[in-house]
Amino acid sequence: MSKDVDIAAMAAALDARDRRALARAITLVESTLPRHRMQAEALLAALPVPAAPSIRIGITGAPGVGKSTFIEAFGGLLTTQGHRVAVLAVDPSSSRTGGSILGDKTRMEALSRDPNAFIRPTPAGRSLGGVARRTREAMALVEAAGYDVTIVETVGVGQSEYAVADMVDMFLLLVAPGGGDELQGIKRGIMELADLLVVNKADGALAAAAKNAAADYRNALNLMRPRMPWWQVEVRLVSAQEGTGLAEIWRAVEDFNAKLTAQNNVSSARPAQARRWLWEEIQDDLIAALQNDSDLAPLIALREDQVGKGEITPSAAARDILATFLARKQ
Repeated sequence: MSKDVDIAAMAAALDARDRRALARAITLVESTLPRHRMQAEALLAALPVPAAPSIRIGITGAPGVGKSTFIEAFGGLLTTQGHRVAVLAVDPSSSRTGGSILGDKTRMEALSRDPNAFIRPTPAGRSLGGVARRTREAMALVEAAGYDVTIVETVGVGQSEYAVADMVDMFLLLVAPGGGDELQGIKRGIMELADLLVVNKADGALAAAAKNAAADYRNALNLMRPRMPWWQVEVRLVSAQEGTGLAEIWRAVEDFNAKLTAQNNVSSARPAQARRWLWEEIQDDLIAALQNDSDLAPLIALREDQVGKGEITPSAAARDILATFLARKQ
């Protein structure tokens, strides 16, 4: 994207549900070039306000649990019911090239051909929790383009999946049959974030194991405080491969959304999400400014060396670097 963007025309194209314009818009907001960042901010400011907020669903789970298969089957069910579904699939990134490794469009081939679905694989890079830095902006773009269900698929299970829960309305944790062994492999914090726990692959030879796993998870959840005081976390069985249990998942999502609306939390959740977005931007931009300040580079290199040798504590080094940086800006 080398040419300047006609912001008004792109915003109008998004409002007209132009898929190509949406793809170009997301490419623009993902760019790290200063010129593109200014254009992206202008585009976000020019977006029309959606008539109603979309349902934002975060989906996480350990690698191999079948997230992409589930999302493809689930998304296909929703589009047959008249919904427009956007999937922001955050892929692991190559440490060498920064590129997306798994390629979710390949893994969700049928859904990618659905005219009422939009799939955007995004390399996670170094972003916390497997959530690309511009995922929030991409969500705003797909909502402006008329997608009423937004699904954010994360790289996998980790403590930093708190980042996902902070940007979505409902958080789904996918697990596979395995009972106690599987339960031991999931961090308690992730289960405490979940609004719905889905045992996938509940079919064939794994059907009995899936039922046993569901019972184990229900017992574990009884010992935990739910994320929302008005919502009791449920455990559901699904076979994404056979398409069973998906309708029940959507009914649970609708029930959750109805209760969220009744609590007046849909309207209050968006400002809270925007405030968290603000501070994440401040943090990311401040770190980038520090790292790109050539005059500060010798001091940073010195403090890093001293921290590595144990000559100074990381906290003291950080305060010194930041104080020096801020003093130079006055």
